[in-house]
Amino acid sequence: MPTCEYCNESFSERGIGTHRRWCKEGIVESAGSGIEGQKFLFGARKAKITRETKETTIELSLNVDGRGNSNINTGIGFFDHVLESFATHGLFDLDIQAEGDVEVDGHHTIEDVGIVLGKSFCEAWGDKVGINRFAERNIPMDESVASMIIDISGRPYFSFEGTFSEEQIGNFTSSMAPHFFRSFAMNAGVTLHCSVKGGNVHHEVEALFKAVGKGIDDASQRDGRREEIPSTKGEL
Repeated sequence: MPTCEYCNESFSERGIGTHRRWCKEGIVESAGSGIEGQKFLFGARKAKITRETKETTIELSLNVDGRGNSNINTGIGFFDHVLESFATHGLFDLDIQAEGDVEVDGHHTIEDVGIVLGKSFCEAWGDKVGINRFAERNIPMDESVASMIIDISGRPYFSFEGTFSEEQIGNFTSSMAPHFFRSFAMNAGVTLHCSVKGGNVHHEVEALFKAVGKGIDDASQRDGRREEIPSTKGEL
């Protein structure tokens, strides 16, 4: 039998349509407006994924509608730092436990975390009903500025403009930052354009992670005026 997405109760094919209308109206009235009301109406958007290969083992849990809490352990100190910034400024609750062949280098771990994070957002967004879909953010960090534009389109694409002022930040290779976001975009099903400019590589990369976190949060938020998927095609 079909299940009502508002109360998780099952009903007959004949009765489900009438019940959904009644249930939604009742929840909207009792929930009120604002973020908390939207969470109550639609439910928290969460995902939990484990991915294991010969090179990495990654366990990731995500709450898109979180408070910015994070617990990140990848074995790459600076990568942990910028992922924490991503979660903090995007207000995502994010737990990542990754074990990889960092004795070789950080490439496989960084790439695979991007893959799993992208898949997690795609799963958590669900049918994408009511989301803003588009967002743009420019984030400064002292002399550096990072910019991003995102469309949660279902059409994966990534572009990056800019160069980093140094190659290494500890055991993190700066060129892996755009590679990480490419892996993310391809697996989240988003169009993502990023750019950086500056004079301090730590600031350049951290500003990029902050900008993408803020932009994803903006695009993920639901517009209370919209009850459908934000597409003339009817799907994303």
